[in-house]
Amino acid sequence: MNKIREVIRLRLSKQAGVRQIASACGIGRTTASEYVARIEAAGLSWPSAEDLSDQEQKEALFPIDRSSVKARPEPDWSVVRKELSRKGVTLTLLWKEYKQSNPDGYSYSRYTRHYQQWLRNTDCRMLQRHKAGQSLFVDWAGLTLRITDSETGEVSQAYVFVSAMGTSQYLYARVCPSMDTRNWLDAHIRAFEFYGALSEMVVPDNTKTAVEKACRYEPTLNPSYTDMAKYYGIAVIPARVRKPRDKAKVENGVQQVERWILAPLRDRTFFSVDEANEVLAPLLEQLNSKVMKGPGLSRRQLFLEEDLPAMRALPSQRYAHVEFKKAKVAPDYHIEVDGHLYSVPFTLVGKQVEIRVGIGTIEVLFGGKRVAAHLRSLSRRHPTTEPSHMPEGHKAQAEWTPERFVRWAEVTGPSTAAFVRALLEGKVHPQHGFRMCFGIMSLAKKYEVQRMEAACSKAHALGAFSYHSVKSILEKNLDCAPEQLSLMPLPTHENIRGGDYFAGAAS
Repeated sequence: MNKIREVIRLRLSKQAGVRQIASACGIGRTTASEYVARIEAAGLSWPSAEDLSDQEQKEALFPIDRSSVKARPEPDWSVVRKELSRKGVTLTLLWKEYKQSNPDGYSYSRYTRHYQQWLRNTDCRMLQRHKAGQSLFVDWAGLTLRITDSETGEVSQAYVFVSAMGTSQYLYARVCPSMDTRNWLDAHIRAFEFYGALSEMVVPDNTKTAVEKACRYEPTLNPSYTDMAKYYGIAVIPARVRKPRDKAKVENGVQQVERWILAPLRDRTFFSVDEANEVLAPLLEQLNSKVMKGPGLSRRQLFLEEDLPAMRALPSQRYAHVEFKKAKVAPDYHIEVDGHLYSVPFTLVGKQVEIRVGIGTIEVLFGGKRVAAHLRSLSRRHPTTEPSHMPEGHKAQAEWTPERFVRWAEVTGPSTAAFVRALLEGKVHPQHGFRMCFGIMSLAKKYEVQRMEAACSKAHALGAFSYHSVKSILEKNLDCAPEQLSLMPLPTHENIRGGDYFAGAAS
């Protein structure tokens, strides 16, 4: 997915901060800060910015190259860190105050870059504080449950999804048959419904179901995961690689689920995932109702008092799972999905497109914009073609029908019409014979009507229903050759035995 497009969406649609954008898009905070500044400078607004193509968005943010910046007065970074700990103070505010005192000082992007470098050099560890209803941490538990097939006795492993709210640590857990993308997304959806509301962001680990390519500086999110997040209006901010403090809440939540739920069930036999979830539900409720020593309240009480009031309402309909694929448009301006062909505008021949595969629809995206949409088909034979996607020359051919071909053939003669009708009826789909009919039409322009009638009659009698058969008959003048009405009698010979001989041998 295009990173500039995602930055614009998070900033304009979700009013996300620089740090959130940097984490969600897998870019440095310096780059995110620069993008935010350029978005504001370009005067982009939502949702009009969503209709721009990738190239148009890039040109809006980067109209000209920036000039190099020389050395500037260095701020007191320890004072900056101290000021940031005060409520309501942001790095943008401190940079504006710095610029007022130093008009020739650092630009905002360089200012934030130097500050982050100073933080890394001081190795300062800050206590994480989560705003109410802001963050939901998710991960897979390390322990699994055994599922036994009641018919075969085969034992398989089921995996446990765990989520925890940032402030209340309110837990949700669900047993899944596998850790694939579909179960990962389904567990998220059920977690949202369990909480009854939505947080502002979701913080996953760098599991393959969330992050396709793990990287400290530029992770690549699973496109289906990003699509689900867009539907619910949440930001996905993966934890940094090998930074357990980024997901301490869920690490502790996983530990609690393993200790109080999974470990006691380690020797229990389950015959289905649904059965395991039924047993897990009351144990989860007990864990969430247990009073914690620190706040003196249970996770459920904290959730109802702090997290839930700050969370957003769920949409009226549940998210429908989609998959994303990439394909190169073939010369016949079609792309293939599960064995079926779908058309796209012919101008995209040879281009790489992105395909959004839903339960009942297929959407084709190019440059971040939708260029085609079709109802999904399970047929592997007849392609789905939109006439507006075809070149003008192909549209004329698409208007032909079997009845129209037969009507044309009747003008030539009854033998030609009978041949064309039999040719089309012999195909599983009549369209498969259209090209042959066009070939017959081309022969009719070259040969006389009498010869066409004779050639089609002879091909029909031989059962040779193809363009090449008629063409061969005409080229070799077989339509002019007289038909043999009788067969030559077999010669008599003493070694030739008749039917009486075999009848006697059988008796």
